[in-house]
Amino acid sequence: MQPKIFRYDRLVKSEDLNHHRTLFAGRCAEWFVEAGFIAVASVLPAGSIVCLKIHGLTFTKPLQSGDIACFESKIVYAGTSSIKVYVVLRENDQDAPIVEGFITFVHVDDVGKTQPHGLVLELKRPEDLALNERAAKLR
Repeated sequence: MQPKIFRYDRLVKSEDLNHHRTLFAGRCAEWFVEAGFIAVASVLPAGSIVCLKIHGLTFTKPLQSGDIACFESKIVYAGTSSIKVYVVLRENDQDAPIVEGFITFVHVDDVGKTQPHGLVLELKRPEDLALNERAAKLR
């Protein structure tokens, strides 16, 4: 399968803010994982996917109430039972990333035991190959 980009936008509201009146990192992490989950759930049953790990979440600037948090996610690595998704957050769909990182999901059976997912990625674009190399190095 070829990597497909999924878009997930959120309006930053007052209940999403921290004591500095900027987007609470925990809320952003929640949305970040949801964005990654959407990419994986597009190719595997949602009930068979669990989040294993978020690989870094570094903010380059704060978001304020009224900003639009624009997430893009795509599967960039497929192991036997694991799937790594690259997620980037931009403000109001501008170019400069505010947050970027990877999330590892695992395909499981009904009792939570890892199971092969059978996905095979066909990576052709240089940027996808570079993301795949970065994801492969994550533990």
